[in-house]
Amino acid sequence: MLNAGTFRYHKYSKHIVGNFAELDLGTNAMSDYRSTLPRADYAGSTTQAARNQVLRNTYWLLALSLIPTVLGAALGLYSGLNQVMNTSPGLTIMVFLVGAFGLMYAIERNKESSAGVGLLMLFTFFMGIMLSRMLGFVLGMSNGTQLVMMAFGGTAVVFTAMATLASTLKRDLGGMQKWLFMGVIVILVAAVGNIFLQLPALMLTISVLAIFIFSAFMLVDLQRVMNGGETNYISATLAIYLDVYNVFVNLLALLGIFGGSRD
Repeated sequence: MLNAGTFRYHKYSKHIVGNFAELDLGTNAMSDYRSTLPRADYAGSTTQAARNQVLRNTYWLLALSLIPTVLGAALGLYSGLNQVMNTSPGLTIMVFLVGAFGLMYAIERNKESSAGVGLLMLFTFFMGIMLSRMLGFVLGMSNGTQLVMMAFGGTAVVFTAMATLASTLKRDLGGMQKWLFMGVIVILVAAVGNIFLQLPALMLTISVLAIFIFSAFMLVDLQRVMNGGETNYISATLAIYLDVYNVFVNLLALLGIFGGSRD
């Protein structure tokens, strides 16, 4: 299912993949916006205290971003916007691309001011609305609520595991980015193609690959913050939010396919 995008405006275009896949009329996720980032040793680029402050702010802002996401999803479900998106997938894709890339660009332009936080909250609200399409599909199942909670719990486990790995691994993982981005491009091409092919096996493959790829991106992004490669907590939050969003959407897609019940 093509959710609504799998890019990341230059720096975040990786993340709009899963979302694009969800609009594939089943389920998937989204993209990064990452510019060329230093891959060498980050040690010394910032003090340990400064790195810890950026990491704390990132975690707090990431947790806060879940609130507008939930509100946006609720608005989409209770206002019937998710049904409109179901009946007009082409228009939904265009709205998603314009809205997502426009907001990501605005966030990057204002990341040094409090306006960047407000724009990030607006972006996550918008992403919640886009998510309502898939949520409506899953919640229409008799065990839909359990599936959503399982997807949330599974995403939390992935995030905890990646955060733990990022804090313990000594090797710089920045070199993985170009290979992961190539994987995202492959997923995007496959997702767009499956809009016309409608192959269930291809949709499953896309979701599984997306979970692995965005989990790896999450690891890279978290390590980059911990090592001082990212010194702006707004940019860091945006990148990690998109990783988490993609993992959740694709995990929910798989649970809906294999564990969903219409009884």
